Amino acid sequence: MAESLNFLDPTVLASLDNLELRARVVVEGFLSGLHKSPKRGFSVEFNDYRNYYPGDDMRHVDWKLYARSEKFYIKQYEDETNVRCFIALDTSASMDYTSGGISKLEYARTLASALAYFIMRQRDAVGLITFDDRVREFIPAKCRQPHLIRILRSLSTLQSGNRTDVVKPLSDLASHLNKKSLVILITDLLDDESRVISALQNLRSMGNDVITFQIMDDAELNFPFNEASEFVDMESNETFITSPAAIREAYLKNLQEFLNYCRKQCQSSGVDYCLVNTSKPLDEALSSYISKRGRGF
Repeated sequence: MAESLNFLDPTVLASLDNLELRARVVVEGFLSGLHKSPKRGFSVEFNDYRNYYPGDDMRHVDWKLYARSEKFYIKQYEDETNVRCFIALDTSASMDYTSGGISKLEYARTLASALAYFIMRQRDAVGLITFDDRVREFIPAKCRQPHLIRILRSLSTLQSGNRTDVVKPLSDLASHLNKKSLVILITDLLDDESRVISALQNLRSMGNDVITFQIMDDAELNFPFNEASEFVDMESNETFITSPAAIREAYLKNLQEFLNYCRKQCQSSGVDYCLVNTSKPLDEALSSYISKRGRGF
């Protein structure tokens, strides 16, 4: 899949101003890489077919596909495959951080646009929620090409906002949902993580499927600073001047505890979790979504 990773390099993608083109390049490049991959048993062609299980009605077997593959596949119809997906994107001030590459917000914008493009490509309905300390925009889930353009237009013009409050948009969304949906949260999770996990657990307890992408800058993850520095909280503007060497060990220890907590709490609640480094290609994030959707959501 090495060739396709060029299409997913965040620095290459950032040079594409047209967000629709960027989304198309990401998705088509990623899918091309999957089809060329030597790995067996992983397919993104789950939109129209699923594997045969004992007891399935043989009238729905695609016999032409069986003749080519010698495997049984069941045809799925639109009412079986159409899913409502909501992308909840954190646009708070902390998401605007960058250590030199693209910002977390720009990376998240690209990921959200690629997911929206792919979801629509699969004939599923997609909606968008952008938020900081309150919901900034809510676009309901629909499955029409003009609707995708509306989402991409919103993503292309969004700007970073105020403090983070992940719980409020998730609670608002939970009260809005009246049927099983897929909720995709894209955030750095720099909030009260226990409250956020509780809100995600609530969505799961309602029967929804949830994927959380935690977006972090490489410098946040590896703390490469050496010289005495002034660190500024992007949401409170509080400053802290220190020697990085004096706090590196404690910082990395606390960070690992934070990341482990987020991952373990999500996984124990049935929430899919993916930590994303903004210096890395988007393939792992897209794989997480496709794997989730392919498991028969």
